[in-house]
Amino acid sequence: MNTLKSILIGALIWAVGASAYTASYFNTILENPEMQANIILAITLIPVAWFGASLYFKKESNKYGIQVAISMVITAVLLDALITVPFLVMPYGGTYYSFFTSPAFWLIAVEYLMIIAIYPSFKSNRSK
Repeated sequence: MNTLKSILIGALIWAVGASAYTASYFNTILENPEMQANIILAITLIPVAWFGASLYFKKESNKYGIQVAISMVITAVLLDALITVPFLVMPYGGTYYSFFTSPAFWLIAVEYLMIIAIYPSFKSNRSK
């Protein structure tokens, strides 16, 4: 597994996701802007994570799917801890505890993990 490559692609995926999450606050449709942001992030994450997985597995072995997925999710969690929470959550009254114990956070993390982890099996089935 190429750890540096997975971290860099994971950071790229996080940046796109964080941008979509933040942008959703500028045009609120739902009464609950946080729920809207989580929905936008969950939808955006599907093609973005799939694309990120395709970048990673273009020249890498398919046998490390779950390890790559874990590496990318840990990258996103660390970036959330270093950037999202202090700059986007705490100024509006949120805390690390409220952010990291939110069910939406963990559902999106599981979604992200699953997308990256299943990509190698999809890729190997398509090449047969």
